[in-house]
Amino acid sequence: MSEKSYLLAIDNGTQSVRALLFDLDGNLIGKGKVELRAYYSSQPGWAEQDPEYYWTCLGEACHKLWAQLDIDRSLIRGVSLTTQRGTVINVDEHGQPLRPAILWLDQRRAEVRGRIKGPWSWLFKLIGAEATVDYFRAQAEVNWIAQQQPEIWAKTHKVLLLSGFLSHRLCGRFVDSVGCCVAYLPFDYKRLKWAAPGDWKWQAMPVRREQLPELYKPGEQLGSISAEASRHTGIPEGLPLIAAGADKACEVLGAGGVEPQTACLSYATTATINTTRRKYLETVPLIPPYPSAIPDHFNTEVMIYRGFWMVSWFKQEFGLREMQRAKQLGIEPEVLFDELVNAVPLGSMGLTLQPYWSPGIRDPGLEAKGSIIGFGDVHTRAHIYRAILEGLAYALRQGKEKIEQRSHTRITHLRVSGGGSQSDAAMQLTADIFGLPAERPHVYETAGLGAAIDCAVGLGLHPDFPTAIKAMTRVGQVFQPNPEAQRIYDQLYREVYLRMYKQLRPLYKKIRQITGYPA
Repeated sequence: MSEKSYLLAIDNGTQSVRALLFDLDGNLIGKGKVELRAYYSSQPGWAEQDPEYYWTCLGEACHKLWAQLDIDRSLIRGVSLTTQRGTVINVDEHGQPLRPAILWLDQRRAEVRGRIKGPWSWLFKLIGAEATVDYFRAQAEVNWIAQQQPEIWAKTHKVLLLSGFLSHRLCGRFVDSVGCCVAYLPFDYKRLKWAAPGDWKWQAMPVRREQLPELYKPGEQLGSISAEASRHTGIPEGLPLIAAGADKACEVLGAGGVEPQTACLSYATTATINTTRRKYLETVPLIPPYPSAIPDHFNTEVMIYRGFWMVSWFKQEFGLREMQRAKQLGIEPEVLFDELVNAVPLGSMGLTLQPYWSPGIRDPGLEAKGSIIGFGDVHTRAHIYRAILEGLAYALRQGKEKIEQRSHTRITHLRVSGGGSQSDAAMQLTADIFGLPAERPHVYETAGLGAAIDCAVGLGLHPDFPTAIKAMTRVGQVFQPNPEAQRIYDQLYREVYLRMYKQLRPLYKKIRQITGYPA
């Protein structure tokens, strides 16, 4: 195959939409980026966005890409799409949105009405899963819409995730990738397809099978770029649209961390630790692994819901000085925030953070809250910032140990991607806290690269996934753990961090009882 073959990956995340052009060696040739207003709230706790806004921004990102590149677009062989997970869009028979998209950040809850019937009822009671099932039903956006906006539900022809909505806009078909199915919908995570007719999930929500798109495995063709989509985006008409995976799944693939011994850390809005394997494995009982961007594989994921959102929160609330100074100097703000981290000793002079800014389902439970302990008069905002990074790394290390315990597989390598991976200080303390080398992939846009790998294999430009991964991914910079730092962090992790939730949990429950938060 000629070296002049390119792959277009579209990455619609929470903060931006990016049109990314890669070659078959995994080099990023060009990038068009449009920053997003992440969401808007018409009610406290709501997070919505106009679906047309995503489509408009996708077109703008493509045109920004074409403006910076002087290439023959006939050399582009195919297109793949990766998006944020769990964003639900109701559309009519023409694919037109019936209401704003409900984002994964949304906190509204549906009423749990009635009980699940038949054998499922006593089974859930027997295994102690009733609360988990009720949580699923309360979180399901389709339940809230059916209860609160029945006129919208009556008009709903299809329930799509953002990936399915944009796929329809690109190729004119109601299709989506198996690798994108991470949402409160009747999906069978074990068999990687829509749930069977007798599955309890069909009782738990009003959606019908015909309201869901047809699913394809990563690497399979979803359709071809339509004439209308070509006019909007500038992508050549007729190009194959190849199924990829959700953003986290594509990050894992694009980082090259596809062996069970390699853990992929995503330092993004939601921080995660993932391994890839063929076998279905629940790291936390009753919480399924998610579909991988490799067909018939799973990502065993442990999630810190607010993750590096906390870093953005810190910058917004306490980091104006660095943000303004970075703008004046023409440098990235992360350079100056790294100076903050390096200005204080490891361990933040005893300041320890537990990053449960949003509650969990099982461990941590629904009553969980974030906390920072160990304050003294010596502590500054620099200590707080470092404690945030350390707390996130502690939580992800705990996730690593859960994965190892459940899988009986020792993790020996770390690949770190996402916005937070651009901080050398964050990479170094990650290596120190885990006691493992922290490897930064050769390209920052790992989600887009993962989508491009799916595209390359699907089009036969690389014969299989192992070959494509070897050709298109590689390690950039490696951060080695410092033995003395590792020793101190190990003590803080085992003797302080791991004990915090158990000891604070009774207080969290009291706070919840008294204040009603979290609901």
